[in-house]
This record gives sequence, C-alpha cells and structure tokens, in this order.
Amino acid sequence: NRVVPPSELRARIEDVLEVLADFKSRREPGRSRSEYIERLAQDMAELFGYLQELVDYFLSMLGPNEALEFLEASDKPRPMVVRVNTLKARRKDLAAALMKRGVRLDPLAPWSKVGLKIYESTVPIGATPEYLAGHYMLQSAASMCPVMALGPQPGDRVLDMSAAPGGKTSYIAQLMRNKGVIIANDLKPERQKATVANLHRLGVRNAVTCIFDGRKLGAQMRNSFDRILLDAPCSGLGVISRDPSVKVQRTIPDVLRCAHLQKELLVAAIDALNHKSKKGGGYMVYSTCSVAVAENEEVVNYLLSKRDVKLVDTGLDFGKPGFTRFEHKRFHPSLALTRRFYPHVHNMDGFYVAKIQKLSDSRKGEEDKKKEDATSNDVEGNEVEAKGEKSKAENNSKSNENKHKNSKKKKGKKRSEASTDEINAEEKVSKKRAKISYPTIKKQNQQKKKTNAKITKPRRMKVTGM
Repeated sequence: NRVVPPSELRARIEDVLEVLADFKSRREPGRSRSEYIERLAQDMAELFGYLQELVDYFLSMLGPNEALEFLEASDKPRPMVVRVNTLKARRKDLAAALMKRGVRLDPLAPWSKVGLKIYESTVPIGATPEYLAGHYMLQSAASMCPVMALGPQPGDRVLDMSAAPGGKTSYIAQLMRNKGVIIANDLKPERQKATVANLHRLGVRNAVTCIFDGRKLGAQMRNSFDRILLDAPCSGLGVISRDPSVKVQRTIPDVLRCAHLQKELLVAAIDALNHKSKKGGGYMVYSTCSVAVAENEEVVNYLLSKRDVKLVDTGLDFGKPGFTRFEHKRFHPSLALTRRFYPHVHNMDGFYVAKIQKLSDSRKGEEDKKKEDATSNDVEGNEVEAKGEKSKAENNSKSNENKHKNSKKKKGKKRSEASTDEINAEEKVSKKRAKISYPTIKKQNQQKKKTNAKITKPRRMKVTGM
C-alpha cells in the first residue's frame, strides 16, 4: 500500500517495455503477455494520473511504446498559434508589428499561409491593439485543418453546425472573402455570445448566427447547403494538455455516448447537404478533437452504411491515415483517406479530419428495409397465389367430381323418370282400354236386352154387371 515514487514507476515501465520488445527471450517463466500489459497499464495510469480504462484504450489503439509517447506529450503544452485575418491584415505586416512589441515568432508550417507560431512574448497576446482590431485570432494549428480540407469558395452557402466560439467560422469567411452566406449554428446561447463578438471583431459580414439542435437541421434545412463543417462535440481525448481534468473525468461509456451524438449529427449534416450544387459543392468535413476510434472511424463508417456518400482525399499532405481495423472491427478501406494528428508526432492537438462527398439523397438503411419488405411481400404474395391456385385446383376437382356425381344422379333421375313415365303411360293406356272396351260391351248387351226382350203388362179384364 505504499506510495511508489515516479522514478520507480518509470523504471518499471521501461523494464516492461524491454520485455515486450523481445518477449520470447526476456519474459519470466510462467508469465503471459497479458500480465505484462496489465502491469504496464497500472503503472502508466498511476504515473500520469489517468483512469486505467483510458490507458487500456490507448494501449489497444497505439501499442505500448507509442502509448507512452502519447501520454508524455499530452502532459506538455502545445505552442501558441495565431491565425492572421486576411480580411484586415497580411501575415508579413502582422508579424512585423508583433515583433516590434517584443513577440518572438515564426511561420507556423509550410502547409499554412496564415499561421504564426509564438515562442515568447512580453505582452499578452490576447490583449494587443492588433488583436482588438481584429487582425488575428488565437487558434490551434489542428483546428485550422478542417477548414482547409473543406475548401469553401466565394459565393458558397456554408453551414457550420457547431460554430462556437467562431474560430473556424471566421476562417471560412476569410477564405470566402466575405462573399456568400455562412450559417453559424450552435446549441447553447451562452456560447454564441463569444461567436458574435469574434465575428464583429474580425470584420465578418456574411455570417448569420442561430441556435438550433443540430440533429434537427437535416429535416428543417434539407439539401440547403453547398458545404458543411461539423466539428462535433467530443470527449476531448486529444486536448488533454489544455484540459487535464479529462484524465479522471472521462470514461469509456462517456466516449460511447459522445459517439452516439456524433452519429446523429453527421447523418443530419448529410441530409442538409445539397449534392446537386452547381458551385462544385456537395462536400462536408467531419472533425473531432479526440483520438478515440469510437468517435472517429466508427462514426464515419456508420455514415457509409446509412447514406449514399463516399470519402475523398482531404487535401492535407501531412497527418497519419485513419484506421481501417481496430481490435476485432473492420472498417471500409476508404477510411485510410481520413487524417489523424497526434501531439507526440505532429506537436499539435490530437485531431481527426474526414472529408465526405454526398452522391445522392438515397438512404441505404431504408432502401434495404424496403427491399426486404418488398421481397417478403413478394414471397408472401407468391405463397398466397400458390395457395390460391391449390385451392382453385382443389375446388375445380371437387366441382368436377360433384358435376360428375350430379350428372350420374341426373341420368339416374332421368332414367327413373323415363321408367316411371313409361309405367304411367302403360297404366293410362290400360285404364283407357279398360274404360273403352268393357263399358261398350256392357252397353251393347244392355241394348240387346232392351231390344230383344220387351216386358209387357198384362191386360186387365173388364167386369160387366149382371
């Protein structure tokens, strides 16, 4: 139960890593690899102050050596970065003005034309006259990548689904040169106050702020936008250097709840996207400030199974490709086109960027259900038809039998009727004969009797008086 000093924990971690590097020859007899991994996870969690379930997740995702590098880099602060607002200033002029105020800076990287990396400053960077005049915006290097991948054009109709505090929205307006329309949406009104303040300060004139539940925008604004940016709410597992409370406040169930919300938002965003845009639109970018596979590749893979979309190249020539497999899960091969950024590799916040093109309005899940219903209905219909045909055949056979029986009965009846008619006729004839022959004979005899024998009364004698 004693408290292990950090030096001893680090020594134990290094010993375990050496054993895992050549496990067959260096392991202790009777100890499995899983036991060494369990010991390593416990020591890492205690040394860096994480929940062990998060360390287990990082180990399964990155491996022992890279997980250690990630945890060490997440404890170090990222360099301060500002984005020049080209609506009001140029990078060369702003760099010169800041250097006169005692700021030591350099261009951010070859991939950015508007970023400045600040090493040291004698004045508060968020309170200089240039900042108050809207010449630049404090923004991390990683959060510029989604807007660069989106590539908005002047005149586009763009939706920023989770806009607060306005850093990405103002960058979109900057690339659009204040032409077109930007809908800057967020769920919480108090966060939109900062969005409105930043848009005013930076001179953005083509943005409209609103407060809606992003999950309902797909139904309310169907096929309304040329391009959409969804920087989804996430667990923050990529920005631990800025918010160390994530180490002990985030759990794996929290990550899964965030992933469920992200799936709903992503499907709604696709429904609001117009794939028939005449301005070369029909694209959206999905990004998170998390390194968790459950919030990134799994969410995008879910979308591929629900909507008619495809992944395209982000246009970013740096960053690691996304995972196509994780543990027992297998994802679509095109997920290798997505980009991951790590603090220990790129000296940036942990970030994920995926660019998606909408192909049509069809919904794969519903179509599959309709097909299944149609096939089941066809099968049921065929069964009903077969049953009907069988019943018809049975009824026909029965009716034929009944007809045959009836015909036999009718024939029998006809025969019996004929025989009875014949008998009746014979009886009638015999009766007629009896009536005709015998009575006539009797009459003739009677007539003969009348004619031949006449009865005469005797005459009475008359008596005369004497």
